[in-house]
This record gives sequence, structure tokens and C-alpha cells, in this order.
Amino acid sequence: MEIIGQTLALVLVGIGTFFSILGVLGLMRLPDVYTRLHAAGKVGVFGAVFLAGATALIIPSLFGKAVILMVLLVIAGPVVSHALASAAYRMGIAVKRAIRDDLADERKRRLTVKDSTTNHPV
Repeated sequence: MEIIGQTLALVLVGIGTFFSILGVLGLMRLPDVYTRLHAAGKVGVFGAVFLAGATALIIPSLFGKAVILMVLLVIAGPVVSHALASAAYRMGIAVKRAIRDDLADERKRRLTVKDSTTNHPV
């Protein structure tokens, strides 16, 4: 039974390393901050989750801590990526090779609504 657990842990280490390498390659090769955040937020989180799962299989006393870590990573990873992308957009960092920018249209609409409400006398 121990051999099955070690084999499964080795497979999880391989998968986690593969995802982590993909995340690093995405950070190095992708053109702008938004696509790089996608690589780091999705692929990097899953790499860390698989590595934590392998650790939980190798050291059974850490199983509870590893599960908590995996849940927090899955919850916090996309939230942090979204917050960083939102901050980058507000700073004015351009999206490269974008076909459309829905946030720019929404920002223009909000500014025109705000301007039309402030120009009217009360």
C-alpha cells in the first residue's frame, strides 16, 4: 500500500512540476501583464496544489494542513490575479493585441452619466 502512495505522490510531483514550468514559461513568453497574470494565476496555482497534494501523500501527518493550503490557493489565486489586473488597467497599462476593450466602453459610459448628472442645476 505504501508503494501505491509513493507512486501517486511521484505522479503528482511530476504534474505539479509540469504546471509550474508552464507558469514560468508563460510569465517569460507572454506579451503583456494581463496574459502573464493569467499564466501565473491559473497554471501556477494548480502546480502548487499538485505539489501540496504530493506532500500530503508522502507525509500523512501534514494532510490536514495541505488540504487547507490547497483550498486557500484555489480561492485566493484567481482573486489576487483579478485584483492585480484591475490595478494594472486603472494605472493605464495597455492591453496588447486586444480585439475589443469592454472596460473602456464601460468607463466612457460611466463618465458621461457622471458628467450629465453634475451639470444639471439642483
